[in-house]
Amino acid sequence: MLTFLAIYDPTAPSEDFFSGRTLQQVATNLQPAVAPALVALAACALLTPAAIWTARRVGFLAYPRDRDIHSKPVPYGGGLAMFVAFAVACVAFLRHDPSVPGLLVLCGVTTAIFVIDDRWGIPALIKLGIQAAIAVAAVKVFGFEIHFVLALPFLQIHNLGLLILPITVLWIVGMQNAANLLDGVDGLAAGVIGVTAVVLLVALAGRQQNVVVLSAVLFGVCAGFLLFNFHPARIFMGDSGAYFLGLAVALLSVVGVAKVAVAVPLLAMGIPIADTGVAIIRRRRNGKAAFGADKEHIHHRLLGLGLTQRQTCLLLYCASGILGAAGLTALGHRRILAVVIVLIIVVLSTALGERLRTSSQRIPLPFGRTMRELLVGRATR
Repeated sequence: MLTFLAIYDPTAPSEDFFSGRTLQQVATNLQPAVAPALVALAACALLTPAAIWTARRVGFLAYPRDRDIHSKPVPYGGGLAMFVAFAVACVAFLRHDPSVPGLLVLCGVTTAIFVIDDRWGIPALIKLGIQAAIAVAAVKVFGFEIHFVLALPFLQIHNLGLLILPITVLWIVGMQNAANLLDGVDGLAAGVIGVTAVVLLVALAGRQQNVVVLSAVLFGVCAGFLLFNFHPARIFMGDSGAYFLGLAVALLSVVGVAKVAVAVPLLAMGIPIADTGVAIIRRRRNGKAAFGADKEHIHHRLLGLGLTQRQTCLLLYCASGILGAAGLTALGHRRILAVVIVLIIVVLSTALGERLRTSSQRIPLPFGRTMRELLVGRATR
């Protein structure tokens, strides 16, 4: 059960991991993802500038508020551009797949409704009700259901029975809100969702080609949008884009790996999910609305420690990659975790080492002096 999803043979000896046969198998299993990802990326890269131009012409702008970190108006409309690019690529490559109509209808309705929220605002409780209604429709109308869960050795439920509806609704609503809470730093939500899409792609490569293609499309959309949303952002996705991305990754994981092991998408989105839970508890303890807004999320705290927006994004991308790789080990991809961790450590040490060396602010860490010397070396005298 735990080893039937793999892009390579997980029982192969470790010395064969980078062998020609293994790399050829990986390339063969991932090949169906390449064209959909490129088409989605190109479509989003073409549609996003049009959305920027249109938003400026009609005054569809995100004006700075007290809790925002941008200082000048930025166009909205990224959610619409991403959804249209997603729909174009899905129709181009999977027009006959039975899961695509429901996926596009649910994502399209979500995007359209929350464009209204971006423009005029919708109260938080009404937004939560809309998300719950869409999640119920996903289960009852389109058949997106989590039937059983194998998350951990001590959490294995083989038949959810009457819990199918509440568990699936909770999963979909939770993922949407986790994605939305990420949308507080330029490029963060699109990047983390893109990493999660890659994790789903790898988990199902060679087994569920439809979900591989859909995951590749979602990754391509995120990558294309990041061309314009990475700091300094030229466009925002708004609630319409964040809820669309959260819904899309939730539904893809239900179609694919979440039916057998929620550890993969759950771990890949572990930080925003945990941040969502902590935010709800924090707000309730402070007597505030549970689904209100504040500046105490993890990305705000990282910015407060002296990281830039780009460095904050990079750090959280890498954290999602490591957690997603850890989830893949539950499906037999044991050596992927080691490879991913090594690559990410190289990226982090290169990108953040210079910042640590030159910054006047210091992040308090145990053995901080030792870690500083490991990252940047001893200063030359």
